[in-house]
Amino acid sequence: MGRGLLLTSNLPQLQNLIKRDPVAYKEEFLQQWTHYNSIREIFKTNPDEQAQNFRELVTFISQVATCYPNETKEFPSHISSLLLENYGALSSDMRKTLVQNLVMLRNKDVITSIQHVHSPFLLLLLTDKSRLLQTLFPLLPRTTSSSLRSSIRKTILSDIRTANLKTKNHKLNKAVQSMLFSMVERGMSGEVVGDKGKVRAAGPTSDTKLHDGEEAMWAIILTKELWKKGVWTDAKTVSIVSLGCLHPTTKVQSASIHFFLSSEEEEEGSSDEEDEVDVKALHHRREINKKTRSGDKKLRKQLKTAKKVSYIFMSRSIHPKKVKQKKQQKGQDTPNFPALQLLYDPQTFAEKLYDILNNFDKRFSLDHKILLMQLLARVMGVHKLCVLGFYTYIVKYLTYKQLRVPAILVSLAQSVHDLTPPDALLPVIRKIAHEFVHPGVASEVIAAGINSIREVCRRQPWAMEEDLLGDLVEYRKSRDKAVTAAARGILRLYREVNPGMLKRRERGKEAAMDMSGGVQPLPFGHTAEAAVDIEGLALLEDHLSKLREEDGVDLGDEDDDDAAWEGWDEDSSDSSSESEGWVDVDDDNDDLVISDSEDEDEKEKKQDEDAAMESTKISQLATTKILTPADFALLNDLRLKAASKAAEAGSSKAKRKLAELEAIKSSNANPTEDAFISENDILGPRKKAKADYAERMASIQKGREGREKFGSNKGKQKKEAPSSTTNREKARNKPIMMILSSGAVRGKKKASLREKQQKLRAHIERGKKSRR
Repeated sequence: MGRGLLLTSNLPQLQNLIKRDPVAYKEEFLQQWTHYNSIREIFKTNPDEQAQNFRELVTFISQVATCYPNETKEFPSHISSLLLENYGALSSDMRKTLVQNLVMLRNKDVITSIQHVHSPFLLLLLTDKSRLLQTLFPLLPRTTSSSLRSSIRKTILSDIRTANLKTKNHKLNKAVQSMLFSMVERGMSGEVVGDKGKVRAAGPTSDTKLHDGEEAMWAIILTKELWKKGVWTDAKTVSIVSLGCLHPTTKVQSASIHFFLSSEEEEEGSSDEEDEVDVKALHHRREINKKTRSGDKKLRKQLKTAKKVSYIFMSRSIHPKKVKQKKQQKGQDTPNFPALQLLYDPQTFAEKLYDILNNFDKRFSLDHKILLMQLLARVMGVHKLCVLGFYTYIVKYLTYKQLRVPAILVSLAQSVHDLTPPDALLPVIRKIAHEFVHPGVASEVIAAGINSIREVCRRQPWAMEEDLLGDLVEYRKSRDKAVTAAARGILRLYREVNPGMLKRRERGKEAAMDMSGGVQPLPFGHTAEAAVDIEGLALLEDHLSKLREEDGVDLGDEDDDDAAWEGWDEDSSDSSSESEGWVDVDDDNDDLVISDSEDEDEKEKKQDEDAAMESTKISQLATTKILTPADFALLNDLRLKAASKAAEAGSSKAKRKLAELEAIKSSNANPTEDAFISENDILGPRKKAKADYAERMASIQKGREGREKFGSNKGKQKKEAPSSTTNREKARNKPIMMILSSGAVRGKKKASLREKQQKLRAHIERGKKSRR
C-alpha cells in the first residue's frame, strides 16, 4: 500500500528512496518512466493538458537520471527537442522548468557542454541536441522573459569559464567560437539598416532578418563578456567582433565598435556580480518609504545578494570600496589596444569600414558615423595603414559649426602616421586653417584648429606649408591663453622636427646651431640610419664598473664574462687562418707613391687608435653582455638622473631632454597613453568649466582630509551618547520676537481669569507633590 501511494502522489519521497537504493526501486522508476513517455506524447499534441504533472515528472527524472543512465540516455534529447522545436507553444513556467533541468543534467555530468566534432563548421548540422550550449544558444534571441534570458546568459558564461578554469579547453573554445562566428555570419547578407529617419523605418522588417540581428547581437555580447572576464584572449575572439563591425544591423555594429573603443555601454539585462551593494542605504530607504510586504521581500532579496557579493570579495581578498575607487579613478575610456593588435588583415578590415561609412553615409546618424570614424582612425594609426579616401570623406565635416567636431578632429589626427602621404593631408590642413583659424571665430575655435593641425603635423611633419606655418606661429602673440599655448606648441614642434620651415628669428638657438652643423630632417619616405649604439649605455657601463670596484673585483680579470663567451671567437680565428703562409699577389701598377713623412704616419696611427678605443668602448658592454629588462630599467633611471643634473644648469635643451625622458617613462607604464589622443588634446587648456557632481564631491572629500569631524559641537559631540539638543535647549536660543508671536504667549495674554486660576492651582499642586 505504501509503495502504491509513492507511485501516485509522493514523487519527492520516491526520489529520496531511489537515491538511497536505486536497485530496490528500479521497478517503481520504470513505471514512472512509462508514465512520463505517455504524458510526453500527449503534451506534444496539447501542451496545456497535464502541464503541471509533466513538469513534476521532468524534475523527478532529472534528479534520479544518474541512478539509471541506460534507461534515461534519451531523456536530455527529449528536453532539447521540446525547447528547440516547440518553444513558441510552451508556457513560461514550462520553459523555465525545462531549462533548469537541462542545466541540472549538465551539472551532474549527464550531458556535456557541446558535441565535439572534427570540423567546427558541422556544428549546425548535428542531430544530437542533448548538449547544453547547443540548446541554449538558439534560445537567447527567442526568449522574451528577462529573468530566463539572464539565467541562460549566466549559465553559458559560467559553463565556459568553468571549463577554462584550470587550463584552456581548446576543443570547447574552438567549437563555441565557431558557433558564435556562424551566428554573426548568417546575417551578413542582409541589407544595411540605418538608424536615421525614413531609411530606418523603410528597413527590413521580416522576422528572419530581425532574428539574424538579434542572434548576432547575442553572439557579440557573449564574446565581449568572455573577453572582459579574461576567458578568451585570442585572435579568433577578435575576429568574431570584427565581423560584427561589418554587420548590416546598426545595433550589432555599435556594440562591436564599442568593444574596440572600450567605451562600453550598459546593455539591457546586464548585471555585474561584483558591484558593491550599500546595505546602510537599503535600510535607510526602507525606513523612509512606505512599509509594504513587497518592499520587505525586495529588501530581503537585496540583503541576500549583498551577503553573497561580500563573500565573493572576501574569497578573492578584495575590499568592495577598492573596486568602487578603481571605477572612480578610471576616468575616460581607454582603447582596447590588445584587440586592435590582434586584428586579422587590418588593411582589408579598414577598407571595408570605409566602404560602409562612405556608401551608407545618409543612413547613419552622426553619432554612429563618428563611431565608425574613430575605429577606422585607430586601426589606421595602430597598423600604419593608408586609406586615402578617408581624408577626402572627412573634409566635409571640418567646420566649426559641426556638431561634435572635436571628436571628428581627434579621428583625423589619429589616422595620420609617418607613412601617410603629405599630398593627401595638404587639403585637409588648408580646410582646418580656413574654417577654424581666423579672427571671425571664438578663441576656443582657433585653439582647437591649431591644436588639431599640430597633432596631424606631429605624426607627419611634411604635411605643412611654410607660409601657413608662419601665419599659425604669429598667433603666439594672442591675448587668449589657449590660443597662445596652441601656437607655442606648433612652434616647439617644428623647432625639433624641421626648423628650416621657420623664419630665422623663430628657430631658436638650439635649432639654429643644429642647422649650422649640417643637421637636416629626413625627407618623406626615408628612414634613419641603423643604430650603432644604445643611447646611455656608457652610463650603465660606468655604473657597473663602480659597483665592481666597491666589491673589490678586478676589472681586468672578468672570468665570468670570459666563461660566458668562451668559444665564440674560434670561428673567426679559424676563418682568418684557413690558408697557411703568404699569398703572392701580382702588382700591375708600378707607379706607387710612398710617403716618407713620419708625422703623417703617426697622425693616422693615432686616429686609428682613437677610433679603435671608441669602438671598444661601445662594444665592451653591448657585445659581451646580454642586457636584461632590469638592465634597461636601470639604464633609463641613469639617463633620467643625468638629464636632471644637466637641466639644473639651466640649458633649455637639457630641460626638453628631461621632459622627453619623463614622458617615455610614463608611456612605458601606460603604453596606450601616447598611442591615442583625446578631445582634451584638441581643445587645449580652457577656462575652468563648471564642475559636475562627482568633481564637487571629490573636492569636498579632499577638503575634509586632516580636519576634525565637521558639524556642530552643541548636542551630539559633547555628550556621552550621541544625540541632538532638546526642544527646551532649542527654545533658549529663539529670537524674542519669534517667542512673542508664538501661540503659547498669545494664549496666555488672552486667557480668562478662570483659566489663570486653574493653572495657578495646578502649579501649586505639582509643587506640593514634588516636596513630598
